[in-house]
Amino acid sequence: MTNDSFPHDNVYIRLGCSAVHGVGVFAIRDIPEDTEIFCGNTSKTVIVDKSVVDRQDDEIKRLYNDFCAVEKDKYYCPDSFNNLDVSYFLNESKTPNVKTDDGHCFFAKRDIKKGEELYVDYAIFSE
Repeated sequence: MTNDSFPHDNVYIRLGCSAVHGVGVFAIRDIPEDTEIFCGNTSKTVIVDKSVVDRQDDEIKRLYNDFCAVEKDKYYCPDSFNNLDVSYFLNESKTPNVKTDDGHCFFAKRDIKKGEELYVDYAIFSE
């Protein structure tokens, strides 16, 4: 075995069709409790004032409302909507199997089985 790394190293998830809401995030292998799920993610977050978003057309507003966390008239967004990482597709549940302390790092709240959809409680990082 060499010290080479591969794009699939530390990858636990993929996108799929959700029975709950359009697109969802699904485990492609068992994920042990407390595992960092999106390890290696290099996306950056930027902050955009709500006043800027309010001046945009409806489709642009939808991007912000669908993919950004909101707190006190600020949107926390990817640096470009062309750079959405998989975590932006986590669907919401009041009984989530994923946890986050800061909205950037996500961990398995419990053991998650291969094929299971991953959910997070949006209230912990967005109004």
